[in-house]
Amino acid sequence: MTQGILRQILDYSSRANPYPLYQELRATPVFHDGDGPYVISTYHEIKGLLHDPRISSDSRNLTATAGDPLNQAEEGGSDVLPPSFLKLDPPDHDRLRRMTNRPFGPPHSPRRVEQMRGELGGIVTGLIDTIAAKGDPARIDLVEEFSYPFPVTVICRLLGVPPEDEARFHVWADTLAASLDPDPDADPAERAKKTEGARMELGMYLAGLIEERRKNPTGDMLSELATGQGPDGTMSTMEVLSTAALLLIAGHETTVNLITNGMLTLLRNPEHLERLRSEPNLAVPMVEELLRFEPPVQLLPQRSTLTDIEVAGVTIPKGSSLWLILASGNRDPKRFEDPDRFDPDRPDVQHLGLGSGIHSCFGAPLARLEAALALSELARRLENPRLLEDPPPYRQNAVLRGPRHLPVAVDGIRAA
Repeated sequence: MTQGILRQILDYSSRANPYPLYQELRATPVFHDGDGPYVISTYHEIKGLLHDPRISSDSRNLTATAGDPLNQAEEGGSDVLPPSFLKLDPPDHDRLRRMTNRPFGPPHSPRRVEQMRGELGGIVTGLIDTIAAKGDPARIDLVEEFSYPFPVTVICRLLGVPPEDEARFHVWADTLAASLDPDPDADPAERAKKTEGARMELGMYLAGLIEERRKNPTGDMLSELATGQGPDGTMSTMEVLSTAALLLIAGHETTVNLITNGMLTLLRNPEHLERLRSEPNLAVPMVEELLRFEPPVQLLPQRSTLTDIEVAGVTIPKGSSLWLILASGNRDPKRFEDPDRFDPDRPDVQHLGLGSGIHSCFGAPLARLEAALALSELARRLENPRLLEDPPPYRQNAVLRGPRHLPVAVDGIRAA
């Protein structure tokens, strides 16, 4: 049964609404079917495992790989670069994450994200102005024209990519993002060649930029990663490359989905869209509810056990593959009242949308700010927006779930 339901979740026909399948999974908190992964779908069990030091994120600790139905490229994976801290356990994880956090957040850089607020607002305004300048913006693809270019532009500004190079960065991001989605119609060899080519070009570009920043630091995050000195020493060039690639892929893809899923939810609930238009401060709690209701990362399939552990009365052997279904935990009625209802006023939204524990989303403060600014400004400026397709076409990816396109009709676009 487990393999059957897992294959249904991974099947593209379930992408638009996997939540009934998650409900079926929750009937038994730990699903396992012989040689497949152990699937955890209930809130409290997932939360406990995210904080359990006996759970590994390092694929080298996974010994039971037979029967795993998920077969896709890993996010940002490469034979050239060392694994990012996302794929490591303590103490290596802790050292690299601390070093990455020094130029990004508290206590060393507490205002890095907040100081970008004005710049982010300018990017949002510019993208919406570009849509308005088309002359007849009656039909908009919010993914292509807004929620896809916005986060990658932000990552470029954060890292310190020169404005004249941003277009090249967008092309590399497009290619690497496409590699995350299964494509049964594509030639695997050709696809792999194109993806590795983009990785190599991006890596060579970043390596050159890192050396330049080491000689002439400019205060951007890449400069500080390349030159930063702290208790943990200095990152090697390969570690800076790996970290920058992680920020690009993880920081871009999840935010695209957060913004797109957010607009889709608001267009399906126009009373909340209208509230956001008149109450822009509602954006902050609204983003938290969106992270619960339609999380951009649906499941974490790359976990394993470092020893035998017991979860909900089931013993999971050492080296087993674990799938943590975050989106299912977020809809667990034992944790959230009326969980299938979108409610921006919901109290105590301790969701799993950004993970939890030592691997909680590194870029969470930036993603939250991007989503709040994007959704509040779209609500303010789009006149009478309405869906043209519901459900819209989704990406193939079951892990990073979101619409590939979001066609929207509007009566006009208000001036900035």
